[in-house]
Amino acid sequence: MALALAGCGGGGGHQAKTVSDARAIPQGTTATPASPTPPKPQVKPPSTTGAKPTIVQKPIPFPPKRKAEMAAYAKRHYGIDSYKLTNPHVIVEHWTATPSFTATYDTFAPDVPDVELHELPGVCSHFVIDTDGTIYQLVPLNLMCRHTVGLNYTAIGIEHVGNSDDAVLGNPRVLRSSLALTNWLRCKYGIRVQDVIGHNESLTSPYHMERVARLKNQTHGDMRKASMNIYRGKLSKLSCG
Repeated sequence: MALALAGCGGGGGHQAKTVSDARAIPQGTTATPASPTPPKPQVKPPSTTGAKPTIVQKPIPFPPKRKAEMAAYAKRHYGIDSYKLTNPHVIVEHWTATPSFTATYDTFAPDVPDVELHELPGVCSHFVIDTDGTIYQLVPLNLMCRHTVGLNYTAIGIEHVGNSDDAVLGNPRVLRSSLALTNWLRCKYGIRVQDVIGHNESLTSPYHMERVARLKNQTHGDMRKASMNIYRGKLSKLSCG
């Protein structure tokens, strides 16, 4: 699996690119880091959720050991002594750089140090959308998951099986499922459309927070701003009614 997983919440890519965190930005690409201190969480409106799409449960192992490692990671990177994801404010869209859901699952399931940042727990994502549009949930929404450095403490991660932004925008079945899932989640948690971002936009999120100096500017190249502008335009047309 070519996933840039090391970066996933931790760093980023499998071998070359690890799902989520590990995707490195190509040379010449710049991003302006956000303030290291996240803004005070906004008061969210009452939950008026849109329709929940069909989701296939395919949990990866997340035993006490992995939870303890997640809490230690959160303490080290965010100053938060907990493995729990509470009141999320961001949804991060990714693509896997792997050829199949099975390959992606097999990357996330083992609790081993990632290939990019060499940290524990292993990288993961809350959801993975296959090329046929099937939505799989791998991690409960109340657990932090390593998919985007600087944002794991407050972000839900959605992976899409593929090797480019076009794997999301150019596949009607994937895009339909992705928008349905993202809309349900953003309505459920009161997340603003502008806080639905691509991994490549992580450094400019107002919620970006990273205490480890070497990772303050770390991000990946998947789901760039131009692609996400198209995605957010489509998302903004969906309601929470």
